[in-house]
This record gives sequence, structure tokens and C-alpha cells, in this order.
Amino acid sequence: MKKKEIYLLSPLKKEETISLPMIEFSILKKSIDFSYCDTLMFTSKQAVVSANEIDKSWKNYPSIAIGKATKSKIEELGGEVIHNPKKFYGKELAKDIKESFRDKKILYLRPEIVSFDSKAYLAKSYIELKEQIIYKTSCKEYPIDKKPSKNSIIIFTSPSTIHCFFKNFEWDSTYIAVLIGNATKEHLPNYCEYVVADEALIDACIRKARELIVGFQ
Repeated sequence: MKKKEIYLLSPLKKEETISLPMIEFSILKKSIDFSYCDTLMFTSKQAVVSANEIDKSWKNYPSIAIGKATKSKIEELGGEVIHNPKKFYGKELAKDIKESFRDKKILYLRPEIVSFDSKAYLAKSYIELKEQIIYKTSCKEYPIDKKPSKNSIIIFTSPSTIHCFFKNFEWDSTYIAVLIGNATKEHLPNYCEYVVADEALIDACIRKARELIVGFQ
């Protein structure tokens, strides 16, 4: 039997995988207004990278970092992380902010499209979350001959990678999806076979994919 291929749909390239990036990023702002805030919130590594390209003074503010990769990028670029919640999906995130940061003036530096409207959810508890959209995610387009081969393992690293994959290709019943987390799982069609990585990290997704390959040998 042909060896199962591992396709990574993130823009990041990793050994042992076939790179098939589904998304690309574009910066939407030339400046960031920090006048309101005393705390920043980032929910993705790309948001940190984008903020750093726009205005490096973001490092003057402590940050709430959603996810290990986001925390690592903030610290790598010289920022300070004051909170990195263990649960960071949708309502859990909003509840965490409500309980721990009610008295803070939080500025959420975010992508154009988000999977959960934290601002609206917090508003129900009379907590105002300021937002600035600083970047957007777009789908890359591929010809049909780039479709993953049968029996492949497909690593989805965000809801956007799922959306963009299905704009390009139809799902094959021999595929298995590896998902980076539960927020991503909610966007996968229910007819797809999948497993969720043990941690919300690309390296954890690759480890899970390798475990699947060993299991089929």
C-alpha cells in the first residue's frame, strides 16, 4: 500500500508534510489607535505579526494571548503576556475575560472574520471590548491536479483553512482530517472523518498524523 501523505494547509512549512497553504494574509491598517486601551488581546499568531508590522509600540502594552503559538510569538517579538488561558474557545474565552479583566480597557487586534463574536457576547454583561481589524485572510486558488492524493491525512489549522480547502476541492472518503482544536472542528462537514490534536499547535497536529500512519501500518 502507498504510504499515506500528510498535507499541511497552513502557510507554515514543516518537515514530513506536503505544503498546501490554503490561506494568505493582507494587512488592512496603516496605524493602530492605542488611545483607549491598557491591555491588548490577540487570538492568533498572525495578529501579532501584523501588529508588529504596523506599529511596534504594541509591545508597550501587556497582552492576553489566546493559544500557545500566539503567546510564543508575542514573547519572541518582545511583548509581555499577562494571561494565557487554558480554555480559549468562544464562550469560554469571553467568560474568562468577564471574570478576570472586567476593569481593564482591552483592545482586541483581530482579523476581518472571526469564528466567535466576543465583543457581542461580552456586551451582554456590560463589558466593552474595543476592536480594531488589522488584517484579513484570503483563500488561495489551486488547479484540480493539486488535490491531495487518496488516503491522505489533511491537517487543518483554522476554520479558514477548512473553508478555503472546500472552495478548491471535494472531500475524498479516504481522507482523514487532523484538526488543531475544537473551534476548528465546528467548521468541518459532518461527513469527514477526523481526529483532534492533543494541543492547539501545528507540531501536535503533525504528531497526531504520524500516530495515524503508524496505526495503519
